[in-house]
Formats: sequence, C-alpha cells, structure tokens
Amino acid sequence: MLMHQLLTDAAERSPDKLAFCWVDRQKTLTYAQAVQAMEQMAGALHDCGVRRGDRVGLFAHNGMDYVLAMLGAWRIGAISALVNVKFADELDYYFADHEPKVVIYTHDMREPVMRAQQAVRSVQTLICMDGPQEGALSLPDLMSANLKAPPDPRDETAIAHLSYTSGTTGKPKGACLSHEPTVRASRCIAERLRIRAHDVSFGPTALSSSYQLVANLLPPLSASASINIMGRWTQKTGWDAIEAAQATVLVGNPTLLDEVLHESEARGRSPGRLRMALTGGGPLPPTLKAAWRDKLKLPIVESYGQSELGGFVALGYPELVPAGQDLVRIGPSLPDKEVRIVGPNDAQLPVGEIGDIVLRGGFMWGYWGKPEKTNEATRDGWLRTGDLGVLDKDGFITLRSRRAELIVVDGVAWYPRDVEEALCEQAGVRQAALIGLGEGDRQKPTVFVTMLDGAKFDGTALKQAIAPRVSYDLTPLSLRVVDALPMTPTGKISKGDLRALVAAGTLA
Repeated sequence: MLMHQLLTDAAERSPDKLAFCWVDRQKTLTYAQAVQAMEQMAGALHDCGVRRGDRVGLFAHNGMDYVLAMLGAWRIGAISALVNVKFADELDYYFADHEPKVVIYTHDMREPVMRAQQAVRSVQTLICMDGPQEGALSLPDLMSANLKAPPDPRDETAIAHLSYTSGTTGKPKGACLSHEPTVRASRCIAERLRIRAHDVSFGPTALSSSYQLVANLLPPLSASASINIMGRWTQKTGWDAIEAAQATVLVGNPTLLDEVLHESEARGRSPGRLRMALTGGGPLPPTLKAAWRDKLKLPIVESYGQSELGGFVALGYPELVPAGQDLVRIGPSLPDKEVRIVGPNDAQLPVGEIGDIVLRGGFMWGYWGKPEKTNEATRDGWLRTGDLGVLDKDGFITLRSRRAELIVVDGVAWYPRDVEEALCEQAGVRQAALIGLGEGDRQKPTVFVTMLDGAKFDGTALKQAIAPRVSYDLTPLSLRVVDALPMTPTGKISKGDLRALVAAGTLA
C-alpha cells in the first residue's frame, strides 16, 4: 500500500471529515480538500521538473504546506527529503548528500538555502512557501495554477521518505523508507494504540523527524482520524492548543510531556479530551510516567524506534501501568517485526539477558548513497539497531543503552540509564546525562544534571542518595549542575554535543 493512499482511501469514506489542522494559523483541510491540495502540489512539482525517484528537499518549519509537500512528492513517485531547520549551518552537507532537484523552504530560511544551492549543483528550482522571493518560485502561485499531475506510478517498493539520523556516532545518514513496509508498520501502530476515527491526534514536534511520520501522520490517516500539527510550541500556548483541538492523543517527547504535566498541575487539570500521550525520541524517565499516571490519571505510551525503521522496535499499550509494576520496560514488539536479543556471533540470548537488539520484517531501504553503511547495518537481513536491551518473559523490551554510550570504569561497564534514572527520582532533579570523559577502560564517569526551579544542588547528597539504587561503585563519579542540556531536534539529550561542549570548556 502507498503512504498517500491512506489519505485517498479515507477521503472516499469520509470526505467532509477534518483531516489536518495547522493550529498556529488555524488552517484546516477536510479529507476531500486534502486530496485536492495533494493533487495541486503534485502538479506543481511535476511542472518544476520533478520525476520518479527525484528528491524534493524540505527545509521549513512545521505547517500545512510541509505535509502537503510530502504528500505531493509521494503522489508522483518522488522522494520527500527532510532536513531540520536547526541544521541551517550544515545545510550544504545535507543537500550534497541527497542531491535534491527542487527545494521547498520557508521565507526565513532563504539565506542558508541560497548558500547551499550555490554549493550543490543538483538544485534546479527553489520554491518559497510564503510567496515570491528573488531566485525562488512562489508556492501559493503554483498551487493556485491547478497544474495537472501525471498518473500515479503506484510503486509500493519505491523509496518515498528520506530523513536523517541524529548523527550521534558520526555524520548524519539519510535513512530511506519505502511505501509498503512503512504503511504496514503504521497500521500496526494504530491498532496497538487503538486509534479510531473519532480520535484527534496532536503533534507539535518537528515534522522533519520520521517519528512524526509513524506517530502523528500515518497511523491516524489509516483510521480516518483528525491530525493537528504545530510549529511554535511553548508550555502555555501548547497546552491551550491541545485544549482547543480537543485532542485525544498527544504525540511528543519527554521534555514536551514534562511541560504539559507542569502546566496541567498549574491549571488543575489535563487539557481537552486527552486519553493518552505517546512519547519517543529518547528514553522516558519512569518518574515522568508515574507522575502522569498518579497526577493526571493518564498513560504515557513509550515507543522505541529510530530513523532506520519506519515504525517502532517496541511500543507500549494505551493503559495505566499499575502501581508497583516496572515503569522502565517499554512494551512488546509489533506484529510487523521480529525482534531478537543477541550476543556474540549473533547467537540468540535467553530471556532476561542483556544483548544487542536486532530485528527483521520491515525496515529502511537503506542509507542514501552509503551502500557500505547500509550493508553493515542490515547484515544477513537483520537491522542492527546499535542498542543494548533485554527481553522479559512477557515479551516486553527494556532499552538499557546505546552500545556507543556504554562507559567502562576500571574495567566495569556502566549503563548510563541506571544512574540517570536513579538521579531523576531524587527531589529537585529534572534531567540527568552521564558520559565518560577520557578514553579506554579508565573513563571518568561524569553526570550533568539540571534542577527544577528553586531546587538546590548538592552533589554529595545526590551521590549518597543513589548509591543504594545502582550496582556500581560511585566513588569515581563526578556530578555537575548545568542550566540546560543540549538536545537533538527530536527532544533527546545530545551526548555528542555535551562532550563537545565539555571539550570546548563552554558548558555553563
């Protein structure tokens, strides 16, 4: 099945149903209107020379045109290639990597787009979402021209979507997702989350991440539900927007969900008709999951995925975890994927043992232009996630660490999440990030914490408090308080950037 076919099928069933709402400008499209707009976008892209397999670069803030550009590219067999606006300084790297023929951007991104176009010869046409600019066509004018789209090539095996990995262990790689396995995964996600036509999904995180694709876009489309997107999130305005939309499903990351919790506490209730939150992009602190359960009486469903998937490795259920049960485990794998925990020589490990997480049954086509990296990541037909985890007797997966983030202290492997979660359980601690400073097996474990407003930092007391909760000798552990931790566009603490800041001596 094709990604955009989810939209056209839903339009046949419920043409007048609300499909999309861009809450920043209160622009809405019914399913029938969304199909018409997709056809206009497809015609515009084709008129600009885009053909099957060409890349359509998207470098823009969240908005309605962003979603329509993705749909229009898929409709004519092209590839939507997404780059987060936070990477403006490195845009020429991304363009050189996937070589877009056309780039669609928002007006405030003109300078980095023009600079990247001069460096990358593949870019033939620039299209500004907000109207005409020198050197660029006007997207509103192209859409109003009602240019005819070519016949749909309808190739389920074709690459449709290209988004970039976080680049924590090297340069970001463009992970390419094909239509059919991604749609299959999204429908499995919708069933696990029990998404139905009456649901209203709300996703304020960056559309450039594949997390938005398989959490806030395709699963609701498969159920003919309504979808909200937001570009300018703040704690107060975001809460108000969720309330106004009467959202039932909130798709965010741990940082955003923490803000919703604090705003809900301040207002004395949760927003709208919310029945659950879905989180991804980074590990969910069990304290946050417990707080939503105990204070808001709402479940946070934790997902575990990565750009290479077009789906999730594991996903919880939209129900409250009973008090006393393990809040760290994520959930079981989904029906479209076979997940295994393996040790040396890829031997499957028994239940309860920590090992490398691998899977098969539907994942990326590959990394764009990087066959060696693709072969390395998908050896023998299994995707190597690069993560360490454990599978329990219930089939639930618990993520322990990125293999690249393991810290070896005096020959003993430390799993950072053990220390980080123990710290986050202490009063006043908001976030914690443990990294190893130095090389080899004698790294200096150093944890950086941020504190809640008004809370005092006492490193010695925190160290004493968590000592009984972890299995490591904490004698060499150093604790430092910082105002903020560097974050990836998906809301995950960026330990690579954290190390760079430490090395540069610029961490405040």
